[in-house]
Amino acid sequence: MRGPKLDTTNRARALRQSDNESEARLWYELRGRRLSGHKFVRQLPIGPYFADFACRQQRLVVEVDGSQHAGNEWDKRRDDFMIVNGWSIVRFWNVEVLTEMPSVLDTILAICEGRLNERVEERDLRFFPAGKRPSP
Repeated sequence: MRGPKLDTTNRARALRQSDNESEARLWYELRGRRLSGHKFVRQLPIGPYFADFACRQQRLVVEVDGSQHAGNEWDKRRDDFMIVNGWSIVRFWNVEVLTEMPSVLDTILAICEGRLNERVEERDLRFFPAGKRPSP
């Protein structure tokens, strides 16, 4: 069947309506090609999952996580799916978005420009380039 998948579209719309403060602030900075002309969208369906933010051209998923995501197995499966399907993923904590926005934006821009292309797993930043799986 051609055309939009209504269930997926409705789920994405519902997720967009439930943004938390950190997601809303980051969206303000990313929308309308405000980050050096890179186009981002919210709640992009990728297979059975939804990306908080995504730049289709760069195949980059940006996730803003709360404490419930610490060590979350579901997130690892989700990341694996996206990485295997050619998407890079960067994850920031909510608090980092709220208190360190310039640094968050600089990091996203560095990824988009290819200046950051190696896997990073630190307390405040997790970046998994496409094709480089997270550790088991």
